[in-house]
Amino acid sequence: MKKLKKNILRAAFVLCALFALLLGYGAYTVSVNSNRWFSSTLNVYARQKRQDVIPGRILDRSGVVLASSDGEGERVYPDDEALRRATVHAVGSSAFNMKSSAEYFYAAYLYGSRLSFPERLGYALKGEKYKGDDVVLTIDSALNAYAASLFPQDKKGAAVVMNYRTGEVLCLLSFPNFDPRNTSAAPSGASINRVTQSLMAPGSTFKIVTYASVLENMTDYQSRTFICGGQLQAGNRIITDAGTDLEAGKITQHGALTLREAFLKSCNNTFAQIALELGDAALRRTAESFGFNDNFLFRDLVVENSRYPTSNRTDGEIAWTGAGQSALAVSPLHMCMVASSIANDGTMMEPWMILEARTASGGTRASFSARQYRRPLNAAQAAVLKDAMRGVVTGGTGTAANLSGVKVCGKTGSAEIDGQEQTNAWFLGFLDEPASPYALAVVVEDAGGGGSVSAPIARQIFSWLLSHGY
Repeated sequence: MKKLKKNILRAAFVLCALFALLLGYGAYTVSVNSNRWFSSTLNVYARQKRQDVIPGRILDRSGVVLASSDGEGERVYPDDEALRRATVHAVGSSAFNMKSSAEYFYAAYLYGSRLSFPERLGYALKGEKYKGDDVVLTIDSALNAYAASLFPQDKKGAAVVMNYRTGEVLCLLSFPNFDPRNTSAAPSGASINRVTQSLMAPGSTFKIVTYASVLENMTDYQSRTFICGGQLQAGNRIITDAGTDLEAGKITQHGALTLREAFLKSCNNTFAQIALELGDAALRRTAESFGFNDNFLFRDLVVENSRYPTSNRTDGEIAWTGAGQSALAVSPLHMCMVASSIANDGTMMEPWMILEARTASGGTRASFSARQYRRPLNAAQAAVLKDAMRGVVTGGTGTAANLSGVKVCGKTGSAEIDGQEQTNAWFLGFLDEPASPYALAVVVEDAGGGGSVSAPIARQIFSWLLSHGY
């Protein structure tokens, strides 16, 4: 009998401990992920409560109102159609469930979920609807409108600008876009935010990661010479460089190259050789240190997880991975974070898009600040990559991004996707200027080479930032 009582007490203790653990986890996840809970389409209670609230306004970092409400709670957008289109993926639309937009992700503030009991009581005594908080974003709407004007009108793609020291997102553009005042005319797929949701091959921009793996795993890289013969047989795959047409007998070959020279020329053969020498495990470790295969749970952005392939790791696939192809899949925002970590001496900051939430009376409900996400490199390694990316812009494939008197660093990419007529054109870059800590990623889908298509767009965005005091 005594033994039975002891067992019952033990079982009761275990059950109590599990219950306490469950309560603790529930409190933690609601606290950390409350925006996700409130904005979830499964939250029927939240949807019903929205009808009793006049939503708060959404403003940019300069105070420009990007969304407000009429007396009935319907959303009102600016008169400038170009501005509405340029900011729609950051602001959101009441007609579309855009998960990474302010309208969706900051709904807890906008729709009054964070009101205190005295505030709710005050509205009840006056017989008024609740008024939601205003949300101030990190984006600059003028920058978004300008950058949108540079983008080829008939192409899909994305552009993102962030402060690499703080992680603040200043520009978030996805194409095709649409007018939130006229969502019936939105083209197919326009509600998808390609900055955060579209996963695609990074092309040669991934050579930044392969280069970083060399710095970590090859002690003799500075004295090494690599030979590019124009084509490399790796398993059942043939690695070639841009401009090669095997059927026509046209082969691009770079000859003997140092690692830095191969990076400037964006030599696929060299980086394929390096990937095979490093081995898949080492290259994957480096990629994962940059956030590949991680579960992104940022405070105020929903970002699709980037993938470094873990199956079908043949020699041919490993070789193409080193050059930025194979089954790699990454979002433009994540690649902007990769560039930002190089610019920021090896520290990758968490991207964020809300500066503060303000009460209807003008007080501060919540304010947000910079947060480190991870540190994939040390400062010395970042300096080597920064120098190489500077060389790409001054004398490599990215010269179209160069600005006189300013240190622009970058990397081009041309990612091949089966079924496309042309490659996706990538450019990653940053200003190596203490007073202007900004990085960007531009990708134009099915458009050609990153050096000829996306690098000029990057140059004009950098020029705008500098001329407007950033």
